[in-house]
Amino acid sequence: MTPSSVNPSSVGLLDFAEQRLKWLGARQGVLAANVANADTPGWKARDLKPFSEVLAAHGASAASPVQTDPHHLAGTVAETADSKLLRGEQAPDGNQVSLDQQLEKIAQTDSDHEAVTALYRRYVGMFKEALGR
Repeated sequence: MTPSSVNPSSVGLLDFAEQRLKWLGARQGVLAANVANADTPGWKARDLKPFSEVLAAHGASAASPVQTDPHHLAGTVAETADSKLLRGEQAPDGNQVSLDQQLEKIAQTDSDHEAVTALYRRYVGMFKEALGR
């Protein structure tokens, strides 16, 4: 294989980034619908399956943190009493949308999108540099 025949999109990381960006875009749409229906009686907040589950369904596995030293944090966060209380709350009209939760998820999704896009750009930039373009 010659350097000019290398296709950056055939590299696993770029495929992973592309799948993640598609998932993030779809999630923003679902979260936007939740916010738009925050006053709709009976509306139940929706979300997509976590991206790690989507990968697992396609035979891929997500990288997870590994504790390499007993002094390092384990990398998991226990559910707090506050998060348990917020989950499942419902307005008298049956609406289950918490604007605070939805806006937090939207901000996190936007932040994840920026991170994946930056990684994608850098990875493609490395290919261009290696190919002398």
